Amino acid sequence: MSAGPTTKGALRHVLGHLLTPLLMCVGMGLAYLGAFHAPEPHHLRVDIVGSGPQAQVLAQTLQDKGAGALDVRTVPDRATATAALRDRASFGAYLPGEAPSAPAAGNAARPELLVASASSDTSAMAVEKVFTKVAATRGQPLKVTDVAPVSAGDPTGQGVFFLLVALSIGSYASVAVIGGAGAVLPMRIRALLAAGMSLLVSLVGAVFAGPLFHLVDHGLAGVWAMSWLYSAGILLIGVGLHTFLKRWTTLGVMVLFVMLNFTSSGGIYRPELQPGFFGSLHAFWNGAGFVEGVRDHVYFGGHALGGNLLVLTLWLLAGIALTVMAGLTEARRRTSSTAVTATATPPGPASPGAPASPAQHDPTTPETEQAKAEKAEEEMEEAVGV
Repeated sequence: MSAGPTTKGALRHVLGHLLTPLLMCVGMGLAYLGAFHAPEPHHLRVDIVGSGPQAQVLAQTLQDKGAGALDVRTVPDRATATAALRDRASFGAYLPGEAPSAPAAGNAARPELLVASASSDTSAMAVEKVFTKVAATRGQPLKVTDVAPVSAGDPTGQGVFFLLVALSIGSYASVAVIGGAGAVLPMRIRALLAAGMSLLVSLVGAVFAGPLFHLVDHGLAGVWAMSWLYSAGILLIGVGLHTFLKRWTTLGVMVLFVMLNFTSSGGIYRPELQPGFFGSLHAFWNGAGFVEGVRDHVYFGGHALGGNLLVLTLWLLAGIALTVMAGLTEARRRTSSTAVTATATPPGPASPGAPASPAQHDPTTPETEQAKAEKAEEEMEEAVGV
């Protein structure tokens, strides 16, 4: 007679836990498809090299036809255009060359496009697509010069993004383990485990970036340092959140460090090719701080590196603050629980013949069994997230 209610209860229980993977599916679809499904430029800065009427007319024409896709400016010479690319202020610079009817021969009449693929390979390709059409209207082939190429081990320039993915998974999966299996440990021990694991994850990342896949050909120490800052921030934030979110922690860190993080990092498309929401996150999210920090450090001589290091440091400080708050919260909970237990305990010693109080001596009280069940469910939810 009890099989029916038991089955119904178990089914409701399973359906409740299936909510987590369903939310993950919806969140990943909204994040990835929303950020990547239809990349198109908006306010993509490009320069036209020249100060005469021809350059001014071309710049205005492109600005008008782009309808907000391009931010076209004129610069006086090639050196200024190259400096803007190396400062990551622009994504392409077009030198119109001479008109086909001019008496000059050879490459003198050939238009040239300057790009910096290390800043963003997809942005460089978008710019090249625009100016290939411009050169074609003049019946001339386009010469493309890369003033900041990527390393030979990372020909697409997206290896740093996949390094970010590896660091993120190692970090947030560690949060699930520390939160689930290590929840009984004091917060200070969990914080030390998080710090130690972030060091190990960052060292693995350095091996990937350097000797194993050669994603970078110099500056590996700086890449490792940023990897550690990034991983430590995720781990400490996750460990701190676990006190408040419990079994929803894995979903929470996936939202923060996968759904919103990967999509706004600029590793695949920079914000100039994305919808405005993800472009706005790029300014302060930790994944963007890591990707752009590595690019600045390795390819652009440290230009704007300080801002990206500040972003990573602020996320780490947020993790430290959240962990401290979680530790204080757990201490208050323990104090309250002790006070409640003391109030419920009968005063005075029990008489020799009196039976022991179940609340004091029976380790299998309903409350304890319920706590064990909740703990098992919490670990299951976190395993699903991993």
